[in-house]
Amino acid sequence: MLTISVNPVAFTIGSLQIRWYGIMVAVAVISMLIIVPRQAKRLGIKRDLYSLALWCIAGGFIGGRLAYIIYDWEHFVANPRDIIGFAGLAQNGMIVGVIVAALIYMGVTRMRFSELLSLGDAAAIGTPLALAIGRIGCTINGCCYGIPAPDLPWAVVYTNPNSLAPLNTPIHPTQIYHLLWGLIVFAIVWQLRGKFKPEGGLLFFCLCIFTTGDLSLRFLRDEEPVLWGLRAAQLVDLAILVIFLPWLIIRMRRFKKQALVTELANEAEPEQSHGD
Repeated sequence: MLTISVNPVAFTIGSLQIRWYGIMVAVAVISMLIIVPRQAKRLGIKRDLYSLALWCIAGGFIGGRLAYIIYDWEHFVANPRDIIGFAGLAQNGMIVGVIVAALIYMGVTRMRFSELLSLGDAAAIGTPLALAIGRIGCTINGCCYGIPAPDLPWAVVYTNPNSLAPLNTPIHPTQIYHLLWGLIVFAIVWQLRGKFKPEGGLLFFCLCIFTTGDLSLRFLRDEEPVLWGLRAAQLVDLAILVIFLPWLIIRMRRFKKQALVTELANEAEPEQSHGD
């Protein structure tokens, strides 16, 4: 078994606690700001991305925080002062928040939807890595912990009193599972960059495979089911799959059909010219 005794609080400034969770979230955001513009340039996108990035960062934080509050509603009803803070962000809420913020930005700036989808392809390359980095903070913080697993050889035991996980109890290292899944998705998407057509294909593919793994891993999380034996975050996962998987399939089929029509038309032109 692995014992985690690291203090989740990295340092304090007066009464303000700076936790490793917040530090790793900041590192994750920085990684996105490095990777996404480079991939956008590689895809031939010349638009200034930093204004969109600010919208998405704000949307991700608001969505992640709102979802975190909803998932633990009873605690926040009893402790309303805890609503304002940086103590926790829900991953699925962050994803939804970023999508909503990007759509609002598109409407405000009158950006073409196809261009937004191209930017989404660039973001899809960096997002799984950023989420994996964030899970390092979860691992130290003790949040997002798993169900008890006393007989599991690789179970983790938290011993620091500042940890959010149950102390001195062997549990599934679900934070590490999520971290590894993020790295796997990042490796897959990295290999597929530039190969998915049309625009938005890589983004939709990334969302679908990432949420499929997330939905599965959450069965090992110590969270109360809310509907059909599923956790609240799993219902969000299902909603994402219901929306983006059919969309991905339809767009790819239309693109292939259009590409075939274009190819047949190009083949017919020389024959027509020869006949004339």
